[in-house]
Amino acid sequence: MSILGKILGGIFNRKKDAPAAAPTPAPTAAPVQPPVTAAVATAPQPPQPVDVAGILDFMNEQRDQKLNWRTSIVDLMKLIGLESSLAERKELADELGYTGDKSDSAAMNIWLHKQVIQKIIDNGGQLPRDLMS
Repeated sequence: MSILGKILGGIFNRKKDAPAAAPTPAPTAAPVQPPVTAAVATAPQPPQPVDVAGILDFMNEQRDQKLNWRTSIVDLMKLIGLESSLAERKELADELGYTGDKSDSAAMNIWLHKQVIQKIIDNGGQLPRDLMS
């Protein structure tokens, strides 16, 4: 599995562990549904939005050492339980098509964080506006 796949899996597979909003009461009577046509049945469903900030903040609250996942790719990777070494980040940079100088790890890390945040959004993750720039 790719490093990006591990990051996305580490976030989206943990959504069940984060505290959920108050449950919605179940309806007492089953509503009558119109027949489903073949076109509707085969149409792909859009991904359900996921409160990624809530998940990651919840994970961070469980730790003794607090991590700054909102600005640091290293901390984001650590929070999810991944290796955050320079070698792993260079591999992630290759996966995402980084064309800059990988020996400039600060610039690469900033670029990686922005790209990973965008990939999270592209996969149905909801994040605060300040992270989406």
